[in-house]
Amino acid sequence: MGDSEAGLRERLVDVGAELVAAEGLQALTLREIARRAGVSHGAPRRYFPTHRELLSAIARRGFTELAERVGRAEEESGPDPRARLAALARAYLRFAVEQHGMHELMFRHDLLESGHLGLREHSLPLFGRLVELVARVRPGADARLVGGALWANLHGVGRLWGWGGLQLAVGTDDFERMVDTVLAVYAGSDGE
Repeated sequence: MGDSEAGLRERLVDVGAELVAAEGLQALTLREIARRAGVSHGAPRRYFPTHRELLSAIARRGFTELAERVGRAEEESGPDPRARLAALARAYLRFAVEQHGMHELMFRHDLLESGHLGLREHSLPLFGRLVELVARVRPGADARLVGGALWANLHGVGRLWGWGGLQLAVGTDDFERMVDTVLAVYAGSDGE
C-alpha cells in the first residue's frame, strides 16, 4: 500500500473516530465517513471491503487510546497494586464516559468475534492487566472471576453513567464517589 493509500486509509479511520465521538455509533455509515473524508462513497471499500472491517479499524483506535490512558494512569499511581488498580479503573471509567460512542463500538460483540484487525488481542491485554492487579490486591481470590466481575461492573457503570441513568438511580453526580464505591467492593478499602 503506497503512502497516499495508507494516508487515505488512516484518514477514513480518523474521520470515523471523530464522527463516533461527535455523533455516536449510529452515525458510522460508510457513506457518511466517505462524505466527511471528501471521497466517493465507494472509496472506503478499497481499504475496508466490509463496513465491519472499517468499524473494527475505528474500534482498534479506541483500544489503543484506552491502553495509553490506562498505562499513563498506572505509571502515575506508583508501585502500590491497590493504587494501580484504582488508577486503571478510573482511567477506564473516564474513557467510557468521555468517549461514550467509541466505548460502545469497541465492545460490540460482533466486532470482537469477527477477528478483524485482532480486536480481541487489543482488549484481552487490558483484562489481563486487571486480573494481574486483582491477584496482587486480593491474594487467594479467583483473580479471573473477580477481575471479570470488576470489569463487568466498570463497564456497566461507564455505560449507565454516560447515559445519565446511574446518577438518577443513586441520587448523586459524584463520579469519584461512585468509582470509590465500586473499587471498595472488589479491592477492599485501605483499612482492610
